[in-house]
Amino acid sequence: MLKWEYALLVRRRQAATNDLGWEVVFVWYGPDGSMVDVTPYGDTALAHLNRAGDQGWELVAMSEDPSLPGNNELHRYHLKRPKPAAPPPRQRMRGGGRPGRRTLSG
Repeated sequence: MLKWEYALLVRRRQAATNDLGWEVVFVWYGPDGSMVDVTPYGDTALAHLNRAGDQGWELVAMSEDPSLPGNNELHRYHLKRPKPAAPPPRQRMRGGGRPGRRTLSG
């Protein structure tokens, strides 16, 4: 059965940290729980979505939060891709036991 993993790309327009206007920040929330500022990888949502597509991600939904005050904007891009198959469990070698192991015989 095919299993999926999900990620979230968030685009946020917010007051700049240097108080000189506005900045757009992109944050990637990965399937492993990681949160990464990916702003340096592109300046548009399209650039980030194309980059994610190159890594096998597919856009499945987009949402916007219009309730933010002022000129703030928040867009969420929901993505999914097939989860990599888990490797088969490692087989234990059976044989003569561990080297140097002593046994008692009676």
